[in-house]
Amino acid sequence: MNIDRRQLALPALALGLLSVVPAFAGADEDAVAKNVETFRAGQAAGNAEAIASLCADDLSYSHSNAKVDTKASLLDGIAKANYKWTSLEYKDPTIRVVGPTAIVRFNFVGEQEFTDGKKTPQNLHILMNWQKQGNDWKLLSRAATKL
Repeated sequence: MNIDRRQLALPALALGLLSVVPAFAGADEDAVAKNVETFRAGQAAGNAEAIASLCADDLSYSHSNAKVDTKASLLDGIAKANYKWTSLEYKDPTIRVVGPTAIVRFNFVGEQEFTDGKKTPQNLHILMNWQKQGNDWKLLSRAATKL
């Protein structure tokens, strides 16, 4: 059996490309993970400005009570909130990058304290969809389900 260089080149090229793909996916996953944590920290602090730069202009943000916010109404709600977070964790996050989209899931566990002193625990399952826009990952949609 005779094997020439062309027959060897294609498998070598394919193996080379496969080794590069996970590096890009890992970098994207890291970037999304950083944005998710920045979003959580901004949410916990009630900092609408920190969250604004992470949200897509076409954001669809649904709450566990079925209320749906746009980017503008979400930021307004954060700025005018009558509560503060006494704790807020995103537990067991998973991130899956699929092309220019990232699917993020986690358990949202925290406690809100309202201005009247009432405390309300939160235990939700969250699905976030992030979209790569240029070099940045932006939150495109979010859905919450009570646990």
